[in-house]
Amino acid sequence: MRVLVTGGAGFIGSHVVEALAARGHEPVVFDVRARPGGDVRDAAGVARALSGVDAVCHQAAMVGLGKGFSDAAEYVSRNDLGTAVLLTAMAQAGVRRLVLAGSMVVYGEGRYECASHGTVRPGPRKAADLDAGRFEPVCPRCGRELTPGLVGEDSPVDPRNVYATTKLAQEHLAAAWARSTDSTAVSLRYHNVYGPGMPRDTPYAGVASFFRSALARGEAPRVFEDGRQRRDFVHVRDVAAANALALEADPASGALTAYNTGSGEPRTVGEMAHALAAAYSGPAPVVTGEYRLGDVRHVTADSSRLRADLGWKPEVGFEAGIREFARAGLRGE
Repeated sequence: MRVLVTGGAGFIGSHVVEALAARGHEPVVFDVRARPGGDVRDAAGVARALSGVDAVCHQAAMVGLGKGFSDAAEYVSRNDLGTAVLLTAMAQAGVRRLVLAGSMVVYGEGRYECASHGTVRPGPRKAADLDAGRFEPVCPRCGRELTPGLVGEDSPVDPRNVYATTKLAQEHLAAAWARSTDSTAVSLRYHNVYGPGMPRDTPYAGVASFFRSALARGEAPRVFEDGRQRRDFVHVRDVAAANALALEADPASGALTAYNTGSGEPRTVGEMAHALAAAYSGPAPVVTGEYRLGDVRHVTADSSRLRADLGWKPEVGFEAGIREFARAGLRGE
């Protein structure tokens, strides 16, 4: 297949390009960093890029929690307007296959169990609780401690920040496009992707990049809250492989299919920081108690649907992946 990869010069996109080429496909990079006119909001440029294309792998996006609400318009423009422009051009060009870089952030908090009330969904954490170091969500019915679990694709969505809201809107746009054009759309809901080529020193990167950038500066990684937040760290090459499999699959047309894309091995943020600092031979992490309003406490993936439907499984273990990441260069974006 000839596959247009939007954001194909970025962190995940560049690995997707490599994975597609290795499987005999012809990736076409469309990226503002790679060539003029590579912005997905440029309708004419997108239309030209779609010529002769069989499928689109849409990785272009503004990512991360950013700077609060001050950059909300930029997030909506790049992520949602850009996706709408791309899908409109695909409909006009007759390109009927899409794989979207989704995100676990659409869930908000992950799955929680209360000993008395079963599965519950705690509301957003209050600043007063976070200021006091009370980081764990409690049962909204009885106030008791909760046990975090794995979140599945059928869980309710509850985006808690601007970035998360735009990622959910991308899925809704893709679903509407698939219905109206009888096309296939897959959203791979990435969990915490890490690996070679992550951007450095930017508020729009993931926590692994923050830690690695600090170590490169000779500084201790700063771990927010108490470091016990649970995440699912998945290596970028495994994510790229999932994209290739999703492009080759034959999902139902006229709808969007979502797949969690995670390692299936929950780790705490503190564990990641300590493992990376040790592999880098750098200073030990410092737990600061700071927080970012809009962050969630625990969200980890149940990726069994992706394994069952597409035969995907992660190949890079946590320890090996962290050792590689400690030695790898970062992208100067």
